[in-house]
This record gives sequence, C-alpha cells and structure tokens, in this order.
Amino acid sequence: MSLSPRLLTLAATLSLVSACSILPQTEPVDIYRLPVQQAAGNATPASWSLRLNKPLASEALAGPRIAVIPQGDVISSYKGARWSDPVPMLVRNRLLDGFQRDGRVQRLSADDANLQADYELGGELQAFQSEYRAKDQVEVVIRYDARLVQGRSQRILASKRFEVRQPLASTQVPSAVAGFGAASDQLARQVIDWTVSQAAQAQAKNQ
Repeated sequence: MSLSPRLLTLAATLSLVSACSILPQTEPVDIYRLPVQQAAGNATPASWSLRLNKPLASEALAGPRIAVIPQGDVISSYKGARWSDPVPMLVRNRLLDGFQRDGRVQRLSADDANLQADYELGGELQAFQSEYRAKDQVEVVIRYDARLVQGRSQRILASKRFEVRQPLASTQVPSAVAGFGAASDQLARQVIDWTVSQAAQAQAKNQ
C-alpha cells in the first residue's frame, strides 16, 4: 500500500526534526570590546594630518580570537570568547581613538577611507596575547613595530618597536580582557607621543 504525498511529506519532516535534535549545540561565544580608560587631552592641535593603517599580523593574530600562549610556543585561544573585531582592526581603532582623545592630532583618518594625509602610521603587530610565566602568573604582551611614513613619497621617516607587558590579576577571561585594555592604553600613549614628536621634527626640517 503506497503512502499519500501528504503522509510522505509529514514523515520526511519528522525525520528531519529528529535528525536535527541530535546535532551538537553551538557553543555560546562572548564577544568582548577592548576597554578604554584614557582621559581626553586639551592640547593645541597640530597643522598636519595623519592616516592610521591596520598593522600587518600573522595568521594567528589576524582574526578575532583572544590569543593565549599557555606554554612554550603553542598559540591557543580562550574558549568561548573572541574580540568584537579582528585584532589588527582592534589595534588600529584603539590608536585612532587614542589620538582623538589626546587632541594633538585632529586631522585623522583610517586606511578604510583611503584619504590622503601628510603622514601615515602603520607597521607590524608581532604580539597581542596573554602568556603564562608560571602556574598562575599570566601577563598580556603587546609588541608593535611602528613606522611613520610620509604620505606622498611613502618614504619611511622613523620606525620603533614598542613592547608593553601587563600582569593579570587572574587567569579568567574577564581579567585577561581588562589586562589587554590596560596594556593597550600604555601602547597608545607611547605611540602617540612618539608619532607627534617624529612628525614635529619632520615638519621643522621642511620649513
């Protein structure tokens, strides 16, 4: 005895529902922003413009994973957590926000807009992870090789390696995120001061 088309459709639907019920559930993921605690400045704005480029990064640091090195040279990531943006964009936006809060450079743009500027800030992100130094001793490490480039000629005016280390209060993800925020604040202050100084020297030579 053959089944009617309606019964066949019902049987197929029940079979699909039954199959879906045994599939593994997707693990929930917490999405974290990079904390900011830098205060706004009140400085005289510079006359030159600056474009911030996303830093180059290895494949391990190019995505939104929150990287951690638990031991040796093994690069892992915190389970069930990620950044709100890929790490290079996260760092660029953090520096951009830092310049805006600082106030000394107000003619700012990012590489997404592809606007011409007097100077460009870019480089390579060599480290953006937490590292275990002992059983319960963890620190955030950010290592950024910065380059200040003249906009039109693309000539490198200055380069410098910045490295920041921030100890963490615990090994939990919220503590790591807070540590990344504090370390990024330190990095932003150092990079901003250096960029303003180098650009001012370049401006003085051109006068």
